[in-house]
Amino acid sequence: MNRRRLSKQQQARITANQRHRLSGIENPVLDTEAGLSGNGLVVSHYGQMLDVEALDPGPSGKIIRCYQRANLPDLVTGDTVRWEKESGETGVILALAKRRNLFSRPGFTGKLKPVAANLDIVVIVVAAFPLPSINLIDRYLVAVASVGMQSVLVMNKVDLSGIEHSAGLDRLLSIYSSLGFPLAAVSAKTGQGMQVIKGLLRSKTAVMVGQSGVGKSSLLNRLGGAELTATGALSASHNQGTHTTTTARLFHLAGFDLIDSPGIREFELGFVEDEKVVLGFPEIAAQAGMCKFRNCRHESETGCAVRQASIQGQVHPDRLRSYRQIVRSMEVWQRDK
Repeated sequence: MNRRRLSKQQQARITANQRHRLSGIENPVLDTEAGLSGNGLVVSHYGQMLDVEALDPGPSGKIIRCYQRANLPDLVTGDTVRWEKESGETGVILALAKRRNLFSRPGFTGKLKPVAANLDIVVIVVAAFPLPSINLIDRYLVAVASVGMQSVLVMNKVDLSGIEHSAGLDRLLSIYSSLGFPLAAVSAKTGQGMQVIKGLLRSKTAVMVGQSGVGKSSLLNRLGGAELTATGALSASHNQGTHTTTTARLFHLAGFDLIDSPGIREFELGFVEDEKVVLGFPEIAAQAGMCKFRNCRHESETGCAVRQASIQGQVHPDRLRSYRQIVRSMEVWQRDK
């Protein structure tokens, strides 16, 4: 396969990251023989085949189409691996470096589906139209916090008529900004807010997640300054987007790396441990330790500090309702599984 066309700035970033990425592999191969083997970064996944970007000096930046050995776990975009060239332009992945982390999402069957590895940030993309529910946003925040990762909330499509200055949108944004969640109100169409996103992601590796139709691919194209990936139109009848991204793929952008992932319709949290739900609600976690009962559900129990904090304005009532809804839905999921 041909060498990927990268700008000097992008190539410099790749080179600067090599040592960091290779630190995950014991005795990394720093000198390869004519680019026939070495260390690589999984940049995309196509069924049984993966695209691996060479990280070692010499073939650095070259993309090798590889398959993995049967004794390896399922590999994902962002994995650091050791590969070896076989016939033609293909290769085989021999080993997987230790992952710093792994972000997964529930698949169609309810089982976890790994999405990307070795991340710094998860970018949660929602659209201003139709206005998303707090509960949807909170589900993403819980999923990210439960695996100990940082999230950035991006509200796309604020350019739509009657939306940008609406009371509903302003109210929604104010809830999360007051809690200290990094967020950006943006428009992939006009370019509004792109510098804010770039600032939040500078020198990071991030993955974008969100429902179909929220504009993740359009955001990627705007941030990259080119048509990096296909975009799809909203369904006129259901206001839902088409699945234009079918596999997680990593792009080197100016100043950071960004992984685009397929959109999803729903986001269940049955895989999250009960005690980790509160990690997505730091304002509730701050009060929960003062409840009279250790196993307080923050419903109608006597001496509930969280309910009292909500009355006093320290916990937004919409967030408390969202927390309760998530806990109840998880109980139903666990009961019915």
